[in-house]
Amino acid sequence: MQHGLLILPVLVPVLFWAAYHYHKDRHLPEPPGNLLLCFVFGVAAAALSKGLYMALEPVGLRLDAVELADTNGLALFAYAMLAIGPIEEASKMLPFMLFVMRFRAFDEPLDGIVYASFIALGYAAVENYHYLEYLSVWEAIARGFAGPVIHILFASIWAYWVTLACLEGRPIAGPAAKGFVLAAGLHGLYDYMVLRQPVSALPIAAAMIATIWIWRLRLMRRLHEDAVKGSDRP
Repeated sequence: MQHGLLILPVLVPVLFWAAYHYHKDRHLPEPPGNLLLCFVFGVAAAALSKGLYMALEPVGLRLDAVELADTNGLALFAYAMLAIGPIEEASKMLPFMLFVMRFRAFDEPLDGIVYASFIALGYAAVENYHYLEYLSVWEAIARGFAGPVIHILFASIWAYWVTLACLEGRPIAGPAAKGFVLAAGLHGLYDYMVLRQPVSALPIAAAMIATIWIWRLRLMRRLHEDAVKGSDRP
C-alpha cells in the first residue's frame, strides 16, 4: 500500500496526459489497445536508451551530466547535443518507425502525434520512476506532470513529419532525418540549459517549451478540424 502511494506522482500524471490526448483525438479515437501498446513501447524505449548510454562507457563517453554542469559547461553542451538528445529521441523514434506506422488504424496525420505522445509518455514514466528516490513529494509531483511534456513535445516534431510523408506516399527518409535532427537538437539544447541552470538560460528554456507547445496545440487543432471536414464530405 505504501509503495502504491509512492508511485502516485508517476501514475496520476500518466493517466492525466493519456486522457488529454485521447480527448484531443476524439473525432476518430485510436484503439485503446494501440495506445497501451505505444505506452509499453515507451517503457521499452527507456530501456533501450539506458543501454545506449551504457554502450558509451567502454569508450569513455558515458559522462555524468550533473557533474559536467558544475565543472565544464562546454563538455556538457557537447554531451547534451551529441548524446542526450540523439539517444533519447532515437530510442523513442525506433518503435514508432518499426511498429506504429504498420498499425491498421494509422491513417491520418493526427495519429502520428498521438501515438508518438504515448511512446513519450511511457518513456517519461520510467524516467520519473527512477527519480522518485531523489525528490521530495512536491518535486516528484511537479516532475511527474512536467517531465512527460518535454518528451511528448520533442517526439511530436519527428512524428508529424514522418506521418505526413508516409500518408502522402512520399519517401520518409528525408523527413525522418530532418525531424530527428531538429528534435534531438532542441532536446539537447533544452537539457543543457536546464542542467547548466544559469539564471538567463532558464527563461529561454521555458520559452522554447512554450513555443513548441503552442505550435503543437495549433497543429493538433488544425488536424482535428481537417479530419472533421473530411468526414463530412459526401
